[in-house]
Amino acid sequence: MLILGAAANLLLASLTHTVAATNDVVEGSAQLKPYESISVHDPVMIRQNGTYYVFATGHGINVWRSSDMKHWTKQAPVFATPPTWIKDVVPSFRGDYWAPDISFHQGKYYLYYAVSAFGKNTSAIGVATSSTLDTNDVHFKWEDQGMVIQSIPGQDNWNAIDPNLIVDDAGTPYLVFGSFWGGLEMGKLTPDYLKFAGGTSNLVTVASRKASPSDPNPPAPEGNPPDAGGNAIEAPFIYKHGQWYYLFASIDYCCRGAKSNYKVIVGRSKNVTGPFLDEQRKDLARGGGTVIVAGDAHWYGVGHTGTYQFDGVDYLIFHGYDAAQRAIPKLCIEKITWTPEGWLKVSASRNE
Repeated sequence: MLILGAAANLLLASLTHTVAATNDVVEGSAQLKPYESISVHDPVMIRQNGTYYVFATGHGINVWRSSDMKHWTKQAPVFATPPTWIKDVVPSFRGDYWAPDISFHQGKYYLYYAVSAFGKNTSAIGVATSSTLDTNDVHFKWEDQGMVIQSIPGQDNWNAIDPNLIVDDAGTPYLVFGSFWGGLEMGKLTPDYLKFAGGTSNLVTVASRKASPSDPNPPAPEGNPPDAGGNAIEAPFIYKHGQWYYLFASIDYCCRGAKSNYKVIVGRSKNVTGPFLDEQRKDLARGGGTVIVAGDAHWYGVGHTGTYQFDGVDYLIFHGYDAAQRAIPKLCIEKITWTPEGWLKVSASRNE
């Protein structure tokens, strides 16, 4: 996830607190309830044979499992030792992987992940595969498939972190990714899901806080890494519901304790590559986005979402900075309901 503090527990102490918080509840966003939960950052979720698994930012990639989405058991990290290619791409890498993305296709689990130098777009996205998530299965083994894409300072106006895989109805895989810089990018993958088809020349900007993708990047607020700029959008996730593809993204700032003002926006398109328009028909690539969850009395900020359906119920999975516990990032799970017009509402359902 984040150019500003993906590994929140490790980086919170080093972040400056210069951006004013805007923790008032945004009209139309969910009123979220407080609850006890595990501490995670950038969570994604999947279910295999009745067991739920959460993957999250952390050393080696954090993994949790549960039978009910309420009580979680920590598992061994995905990587005991880093893949050898990472140090060549990110020399400062110290074992912390950011913002994984988990999905199942063609008999395999695909786990995309990001590695990055803090505050720079010296970054890369890799992918590992396994035939099972069950550590008791004799076939359990994560096998790294190498680098999918990298970004290079001074060359690329995007940051190769926060990956999310979406496969359209025709079976074509796409990867959407990005954080700050020019915004969120999307491109078609090769049929094996391991590289971008045509390299990076066919990437399309699908979301940005800028009025136009061609505009220069806004300057970083005082106290922020200047390389990142001020285009505070990241953590894309695409979910198909009915005839629509919904693009979720997180805007503003995470990882700032009580001054976190992270929130989640959404737009939709009937085409997997967009354009994605919000409820006011404003393009997310030109500053649009309908806010669906934001900070409230219980959470300083909330964001980095994944969207899933289990047993016919749609859920929004994300992390929130708990106002009652020193802004510790917690796992949040909320139900989604849909309006007759096909827009989503998030219900504060966790304690029901």
